[in-house]
Amino acid sequence: MSNSGNQLSFPAIGGKEIVAQFNGGRVSSDAGLLLVKQADSVLGLTAGLSRCITDDRQQRKVRQSIEDMVRQRVYGIVAGYEDCNDFDTLCSDPLFKVAADRMPVTGLDLASQPTLSRLENSITAGDLLKMAEYLVQLFIARHRSAPPAQIILDLDATDDPAHGQQELEFYHGYYRTHCFLPLLVYATADDCEQELLAAVLRPGNKHAGHGSVSILRRILPVLREALPGCRFLVRGDAGFALPTFYNWCEQAGVEYAISLPKNSRLRELSSDLEQEARALFAQSQQKVRHFGEIQYAASTWPGPRRVVVKAEMTAKGYNPRFVVTNLPAHDPALDSAEMLYGFYTDRGDIENRIKELKIDIRSGRTSCHRFLANQFRLMLHAAAFILLQALRALLRNTEAEAWQAGTIRTKLLKVGALVVESVRRIAITLPSSYPLQGLWKHLALAYT
Repeated sequence: MSNSGNQLSFPAIGGKEIVAQFNGGRVSSDAGLLLVKQADSVLGLTAGLSRCITDDRQQRKVRQSIEDMVRQRVYGIVAGYEDCNDFDTLCSDPLFKVAADRMPVTGLDLASQPTLSRLENSITAGDLLKMAEYLVQLFIARHRSAPPAQIILDLDATDDPAHGQQELEFYHGYYRTHCFLPLLVYATADDCEQELLAAVLRPGNKHAGHGSVSILRRILPVLREALPGCRFLVRGDAGFALPTFYNWCEQAGVEYAISLPKNSRLRELSSDLEQEARALFAQSQQKVRHFGEIQYAASTWPGPRRVVVKAEMTAKGYNPRFVVTNLPAHDPALDSAEMLYGFYTDRGDIENRIKELKIDIRSGRTSCHRFLANQFRLMLHAAAFILLQALRALLRNTEAEAWQAGTIRTKLLKVGALVVESVRRIAITLPSSYPLQGLWKHLALAYT
C-alpha cells in the first residue's frame, strides 16, 4: 500500500489499480437508527424517561434538551457505542442527528462527552424512581389492548464488576471481585418474550435477594390495578430463598416457585425418592430423574410448605434439586411435581436475556464515581435493551425472530448509508448489495 496525498493505493487486481480516498461525502455506518427511532416514537420510551428528569438549567442558555441527550445516549448504546466519549466524534454523525430530529448537515451537532457527563451526574434519586415507575407503565401500555391471563415475574441477580473507586462498589465473595450487584426483574405475559421490567443497581456487598420484596411491593399493585383478573407468579433461584420473601408473597396473594438450597433435612425427607432413583440407575446405568413432593418447615418458617423434589441420578452421582412453592397441588396447568419443576426451570431462559443485556448491550459500563449516576447508566442500557426487544418482536415469523440483540445490531442496524441534505428533502442512500433488504423493509413498514 502507498500513500499519495489523500489517496491510498492498494495492490492492483486484473491490471486495475485500487485507490481509496476519504471523500465519499456524509456517510454513516448506522442507517438502522431510522428503525430504532421509529420504534422509539411508537413506544414513547426515551420521551417518557426524559420527562422523569428534573431540568434545573437556565433554559435560555440550553442548547441540548434532556430528551435529545437521553435519546442520543440510548440510541448510541443500541448501536454499540456505550460510552459518552464516543460522542466526541459521533455528535456530528448525520444519522444520529436525523434520529434526534435535526438536519444532518446544517443542524446543530449533538451533545459531546462533557455535556452528557454533566447530565449523568445531575440525576437525583427522585428522577430514578420516576423512571423506574415509567418502565412499569410502559409494560402495561404494551399489553393493555390485549390483557394477558397470566404474568410470570422472574427475578435474578448478576454481578457488575467495578474497576475503580466508585461509590458502593464492594468485594463480593461469591463472584470474587469488586462489583455492584444489579437486581433484574423480567415479566413474561402469556406466550410473549420475557420483557425487562426493572433494573436496580445495588451495592456489591448485598445478598442476592436484597430489596426484592421492596421492588415487588412497588411493582405488583400497579400491575394488578392496570390488569385486573391477571394471575401473577414469581420465580427465583436460591438467592431468593428467604423467609421474608415467602411470607410477603403469601400475604400478598402471589404464587411463587423458588429454588431451595440443599440440606441434610431435605435429603432425609426425600430419601425414598433417592433410593428409587439409585436403584433404577443401578439397573439401567442410564440417567434417572424421579419427581415427588414433601412437606418441609425450616426453623424460621411459621409452618410446613410444599416442596417439589427432583431426584436425579447419573454416572457422576446423585443430584437432588428442591423447589418450594405455594402453587396449589391440583393446579390444572401444573398437576404433577414434574410439570411444576419444569415450570420453575423455564426461568432459566432469562439467563439469555441477562447475557444480552451484559454482553450485547454492555450494561456493565457503570464507571461513574457517583452511585446514582451509575444507576442512571443502568437505566439507559435497560432502555436500549427494551428498544432492541421491540425490534425483535416485529421480526416474529421471519428468519430473524430468534436473533440475539447483538445479531440484530450487526445485521440490521450497522448498515452504511450516504446522507444528502437538500432544500427539499433528506436523501438516505443504502447500499444496493445489502443482503437483508427484505428484513430491513419489513421493519421499516411495520408501524405503517
